[in-house]
Amino acid sequence: MVRRAVALLAALVVAGCGGLADPAGGPSKGTGGIGPITFATGRDTTAYLRPLLDRWNQAHPAEQVTLLELPEAADEQRAQMVANLQAHCDCYDVLGLDVVWTAEFADAGWIVPLDRSMFPLDKLLRGVADTAIYRDRLWAAPYLSNAGLLYYRSDILKKEHLKPPKTWAELRDQATRLSAKYHIGGYAGQFLPYEGLTVNFAEAVQSAGGEILSPDARRVTMDLSTAKTALDFLVGGVKEGWIPQEALSYKEEESRLAFQEGRLLFARNWPHAYGPATHSKIAGKFEVTRLPGLTGPGSSSLGGLNLAISAYSKRQKSALDFIRYFTGRDNERLVLTQGSFPPVWADLYDDPALIRRFPYLPVLKESILSARPRPVTANYNQVSLVVSSAVSGALNLSKPVDETVADLKQQLGEVIQPGG
Repeated sequence: MVRRAVALLAALVVAGCGGLADPAGGPSKGTGGIGPITFATGRDTTAYLRPLLDRWNQAHPAEQVTLLELPEAADEQRAQMVANLQAHCDCYDVLGLDVVWTAEFADAGWIVPLDRSMFPLDKLLRGVADTAIYRDRLWAAPYLSNAGLLYYRSDILKKEHLKPPKTWAELRDQATRLSAKYHIGGYAGQFLPYEGLTVNFAEAVQSAGGEILSPDARRVTMDLSTAKTALDFLVGGVKEGWIPQEALSYKEEESRLAFQEGRLLFARNWPHAYGPATHSKIAGKFEVTRLPGLTGPGSSSLGGLNLAISAYSKRQKSALDFIRYFTGRDNERLVLTQGSFPPVWADLYDDPALIRRFPYLPVLKESILSARPRPVTANYNQVSLVVSSAVSGALNLSKPVDETVADLKQQLGEVIQPGG
């Protein structure tokens, strides 16, 4: 039902567009490129975004920005954007892109390249700017960074004289024993078959010492033994019960709510879940640490959001000015203080006043710097669909782990074209 609604909304948006691109398919030239603009991005689940946009609107009455909230799930956001852009519609000016979409959107000609000299890329966290670069050109401005964290009930672990788990074995042991003792779920991530599940599986593979694709995304480099170890960790949790059955339907919001409502001992989630939890029933009873791995601290997938300009926007100058403002240091500080989202400016993570207010900043910085970017490929959406579908089958216990990883490697080889 949700997907039908998204598809219908996308169709209505496309049908209502005016001012399409020129017949050759190039960007619309517009009339000077200045005026009111739209900002299309995923649903603002923490209600932090509108006050930040109001600051721009108050200072730029002739260039008001309108927020267009897309669905929460990344897959559905992408589907709605693609439907709009394939129609050469000028309804979107600024696009909030998941960092893994850069190559696809640039390759399709849907976004315009940016002048590197207009952005302080040297001030950003190491590796963050790379997510906005494709074939040596900058296609977007980094706005948010992200890395997965392990949220845990510090009150329960303290009562049991335990330290937070650094390995999968420790996580399994604590989740098994304490979930039974305290009558709550053991562990959950994002296990619904969508991009979130691809991320969770990629993190498991990385945390076992492997990878799925080569960094240039031209080869499938997934070692079957390592992938089996990673998938066994997740499937074993379902079989043994320390991953609750309902977690197989979780996206980010479902897992966030389950943890902050006291229904989970451990949860893998992004940093944005921290702020709401400080105002929930578990306030003062939880902390975060790095994701655990096979033999020690694990590795997150590098997440985040980049801001790009639609190739079909008629107001590209206003869009560029807005992006430069919105990714500036002052606004990035508000991104953290108002939304609990990880900023991209490196020095904010070492600010003593911010660390006092957000004590998780040092571990978040460590997690981001140790995270691995997902493969830069125009075929990423197909890669993600193949991975999430295969892993979901194993988690639902409908297909053995050995068979799953073997079939997954073969299917990925069919998606990744040599030299592509």
